[in-house]
Parts: sequence; structure tokens; C-alpha cells
Amino acid sequence: MTMESADPCRRRDTCRLCGGRDLTCVLALTPTPPANAFVGEDAKDSAQPCFPLDVFFCETCNHVQLLDVVDPALLFENYVYVSGTSPNFVKHFDDYAQALIKRFAPADGSLAVDIGSNDGTLLAAFQNRGMRGLGIDPARDIAARATEAGVETIADFFSQALADRIKSERGPAAIVTANNVFAHADDLKGIVEGVRTLLAPDGVFAFEVSYLADVVADTLFDTIYHEHLAYHSVKPLEAFFAASGMRLFAVERVPSHGGSIRGMACLASGADEGPHTADGSVAALIASERDAGLDRAETFKTFAADINALGDQLKALIRDIKADGKSIAGFGAPAKATTLMYHFGIGADEIDFIVDDSPLKQGLYSPGAHIPVLASDALYERRPDYVLILAWNFAQAIIDKHSAFLDGGGRFIVPLPELKTF
Repeated sequence: MTMESADPCRRRDTCRLCGGRDLTCVLALTPTPPANAFVGEDAKDSAQPCFPLDVFFCETCNHVQLLDVVDPALLFENYVYVSGTSPNFVKHFDDYAQALIKRFAPADGSLAVDIGSNDGTLLAAFQNRGMRGLGIDPARDIAARATEAGVETIADFFSQALADRIKSERGPAAIVTANNVFAHADDLKGIVEGVRTLLAPDGVFAFEVSYLADVVADTLFDTIYHEHLAYHSVKPLEAFFAASGMRLFAVERVPSHGGSIRGMACLASGADEGPHTADGSVAALIASERDAGLDRAETFKTFAADINALGDQLKALIRDIKADGKSIAGFGAPAKATTLMYHFGIGADEIDFIVDDSPLKQGLYSPGAHIPVLASDALYERRPDYVLILAWNFAQAIIDKHSAFLDGGGRFIVPLPELKTF
């Protein structure tokens, strides 16, 4: 979908997987600015526009999604998230590349293409194992740095035309990946058409997305933000790939982002044998999703009540801390923090500053609330009484790394999946 700058957000009226129009709003989160829209000193006193965060359920195929689409140029061209600053994700992507190569045994020198390649962390792992890597990412500065670091990256959005060009110039791809970005695009059919063009006949499309079953079970509502247009479960994905000329033959659950799935699909014409044999994982997860009620709108209305209950607990804790004259800082400035803070009404009156290990975010101000983002040394220089871990999926690693903060009398608060203090 292309949008003029005068219309930065528009609402679609059909399901992006099946095209159905029987769509029910099951969750209305507080509108926010784009979750990664950090600002500099010159803009910290200016209000930022907020856009709806309404979640819809498709009664036809059971896909869960946002219908309000913010201009992707606004979201991604000046992106500030990079995978390589997290040792957890560096290891995750290295293990990921190794697993795909072991399972599918691509020939040395074959092409791996990563859609939404960010700083090239995954592609570097493929290249280190003898494959040619090519990244595609619209974040121009990050793409340029990745290329300089040895991972060639095209600064653009993936499209059918780009897929045609890549195949013509470099040949077909043995592996195409799209990790934590297959949920980001409004035109998923267009992506899959491009993937079909680009794949070798025996090639594999592998993608990772946050898993809706984990989002609901663990109340991970803060993974809902404008970049994430789709909240995937296996049943709608299987039907979507089948309708798009591909076959979803395997799905694995992986722990990243609080719970994700790694799907693997091939061309529908590919024989269901050898490395692309269906392993039973697709059918098993569809059955478990049915048991969890992911095929019913009512399930997500209960989810909304669980979110509100969790918010009441966290807000009560913060009120008590502030009433005692204590100070609170935040740890981590991930995109999910914007949703959590806006929906629970946590802003600059509650959080004095946020620390983050990414140099790209340090010195900036958080989206909307404009809380300063500093290096983690600020924990020891400013000595807040409590630290709210906004990057809760790395909570244990953060607590372990900053045990000195605990030893000095500080306390950590972990808001999700359940509220805990350390």
C-alpha cells in the first residue's frame, strides 16, 4: 500500500490474509505515536501525532490484525532498532542460520536473501557458513552501515519488481528469510508473490513472527504497535500460503520476543518429500490453537480484561512508590515500551529517565512522552530507587548484568508476563 505524506494513517476494510470483510474489533488500546519515533533535543517540546491501536479479528479466516496502517516510510526509513546490540539476538540468529543450513543443506555459494535485514546480523551468520548474503531494508542509514560492515544491503522495501531484479542479476535464492518483519507489512500477498519469484525450485522461505498464542497466554499486549500489523497464528497462515501458491510445511516455537514461531514454506509445486516433508508441526499447532480459543473473537475480549487487570496492579505499585517519595527509571527503550506506557498512563511524571544499551537511542527522547534515553551508566550516577524493566524479555540478563544496582539497594520491577519485583 502506498500513501501520500498528507495521509500518514489510513484504515483498510478487508483482512490482509483472506480479503474477508467480516472484521470485529476485539481490543482497543490507547492510541500512540509510532513506537520507534524517538526525537532529538530540538523536537522534545513538540507534540507527536498519535494513531489508533485497534485490534481486529477476521471471522472468515481467524486472523488477528491492525487495520490502521501508518505510512511505512514514517515507521522505517529512520529506524533506530538494530539486532547487533543484543548479544541474545546475535546468538539467536547465529543458531537460526546454523539450523536452516543443517536442515536444508544449501550448496556452498548459494544465495540467502533477508527481507528486513536490519544490520545484517542474520546474513553475517549465513555468510560465515559459505553462503552469499543479500539484505533488503528500507532504513537507509542502517542499510548503509550493514553494507560497509560486509553485508550488502539494498535500502528499499521488498517488492515483486525488486525480486525480479535480484533473480535476474544474482540467480534464485536457496533461502529467503523475513524475521520479525513478516508481521510488519500491509501487503503480505505482495511479499509472498515476490518470495515465490525469488526462490529456487527447492528453496525455502523461513520467517519468524511473534506467536499469537503466547501473546494471549502471557498478556503480552505491548507487542502490539503500529509496525506490527499482523498477529499470527498457524491456522490462518496455512490457508494464506496455500492460496498464494506456497505450502507451509513446518512451524517451530521459539522463545524470542516472549514467544514466537518460525515458519517454513516452499513452492506449492515442490514435492512433499526430502527436506520439505510436512513434519506434523503445522497440524499439531492448529489443534492447540483451537483448544486455546484462538479461532473465536470472545477469547480476545477476555484478553482485554486481563490487560486491564495487569495495568491496575502496575499502576498501584507505581503510585505507592511515588507516594513514598521514591524515584523510578526505565530500562530498555524497545518499541513495546511505547504501547505499555501509553496504555497504562506511565509517562514523564512517573519515569525520570530510561537507559538503553543502543547508542542509536542514547541522547534521544522516548516517543510521545519524551523521557530522556541515556546509557546504562546513569543507573549508578543517578541512583534511582526502582527500575522498571521495559525490555522485559531480557529481564533476567539485565538483572544479572546489573547486580551491583541491587547490591546498592536498588529494586527492579518486571511488568510482564506477570508483575514481579526484585
